Amino acid sequence: MAYIAGIDLGSTSLKAVIYDEQGNIVASASRPTEQHHPSKEHPEWTVWLPEQIWGGTADAIKDAVAKLDDPGKIRGLAVTGMGMDAVPIDEKGDWLYPFISWHDPRTVPQQQWWLKNIGAEKTFSVSGFQVWGFNTALRLLWMQEHEPEILKRTHKWLLIEDFLNYMLCGQCATDYSMASCTLLFDQHTRAYSDEILRLSGIDRRLLADPKPSGTLLGQVHAKAAARTGLAEGTPVVLGGHDFLCGALAGGAYRPGVVQDVVGTWEIAVAAVEQANLTTDLLNTGLMVDSHVARGMYAAWGAAVSADMLEWFRKEYGYEEKQKAQAEGGVDWDHLVAAAGGSPPLSRGCMFLPHLSGGCIPTVDPKSMGAFIGLRNATTKGDMLRAMLEGLSYQFLDICNALENSLGAKAETIVAVGGAVRNELWMQIKADVLGRRILVPQLEEGTPLGAAILAGIGTGVYADEHEAYEKTYKPGKVFQPDDKMAPRYAEGYKIWKDIYPALKGINERIFDLG
Repeated sequence: MAYIAGIDLGSTSLKAVIYDEQGNIVASASRPTEQHHPSKEHPEWTVWLPEQIWGGTADAIKDAVAKLDDPGKIRGLAVTGMGMDAVPIDEKGDWLYPFISWHDPRTVPQQQWWLKNIGAEKTFSVSGFQVWGFNTALRLLWMQEHEPEILKRTHKWLLIEDFLNYMLCGQCATDYSMASCTLLFDQHTRAYSDEILRLSGIDRRLLADPKPSGTLLGQVHAKAAARTGLAEGTPVVLGGHDFLCGALAGGAYRPGVVQDVVGTWEIAVAAVEQANLTTDLLNTGLMVDSHVARGMYAAWGAAVSADMLEWFRKEYGYEEKQKAQAEGGVDWDHLVAAAGGSPPLSRGCMFLPHLSGGCIPTVDPKSMGAFIGLRNATTKGDMLRAMLEGLSYQFLDICNALENSLGAKAETIVAVGGAVRNELWMQIKADVLGRRILVPQLEEGTPLGAAILAGIGTGVYADEHEAYEKTYKPGKVFQPDDKMAPRYAEGYKIWKDIYPALKGINERIFDLG
């Protein structure tokens, strides 16, 4: 029996998952992803330490591999994870500065410079990307301004997956989907844009060469084998951006399928055959990446999602944590039970899910989250259910923009990711959308997508279609409640008015703080 492995570098955990050819998990392990705040003067600055990313991932791989009778049975591995975060390394491979996390707001001035001097329309017409405050190119501009000596010593600026590949096999490269996150990648030529590089002043030599996902990159070298327990010589294959690997595993490499990747971020993605990067598409707030599926593009919209639930759990879930310790289970079970005890529409409480700013389709970094409709009878359960409903409205917003831009209604919605285990949320989402949601039996779908790419790159599968046919397993279907659809439709109309009503107030608060 041959195995394939997917390594997932997420915002909350670093996972190593080993599968058989049918997509069944054989072994897995994880370590937490640790945020660090390196500056007392700037407490909002947030970084990942390279030694923790490598060390935690290596430990997770070692634990997973130890559960196998023979590590040599792993035919190949591929890495997936976060998109924009990167680390500078010198010619010896030593890292020179931490990963600036996507949580970190320090590059807002560079974003403003970019919008003024290059412009959103020019950028989108080439890269397919909206100009977000944490895009990779903006980190490079920040380094040029604040850490020029470090940048002079930099050999390569490696995106986080590419850094792990380098640590495993010593090769510097990236894939098309990861390069798409930089603002510097031309979707028409699938190469870095000379024009955008010239306009931004970014040195091309810093960027790892882009190649298709599924490309055989190298082999695990002796030092990495000793650290991870992998067999020396294990093939390392280029993976890709986490949500696109999840889309591959869920079947959203085919037109007509919209995949909802539900995790720290929520992303609605649909495969398309051409990158039509028009101004109309730009104005929807959507983006177009190169897909991890060969020859395809991915039209998608995204917003921070379950990260807000984790914030609520951390800040307001103390009683539930104590209850779980006393009665068993986990704190989240008790929180969800409280939310389930709140009626639909949360007794009038509503939530604007902009704790990290407004994303798609309302791109507004100055927007802030808000609870409205609070009364003295509002409970914690009401507030949490309002969050689940607000996040579901946000997903509906993304789907509407995606469908309108494609000119056709999605035939199938498939939900994957860690948050699909929250059945209350999935049912609320089905009721809000007014259509069924398929949740396949995809344990750890994102690393499975990476493992599928490893299998394609090493000949375990002939192509994406064969891999999907062998690994896909039908699961639960959430049918919308016909009685709830009209009530949520009215709730959605009210929710849509919250952002414009608070926009000016949030701008004033943002500028003041």
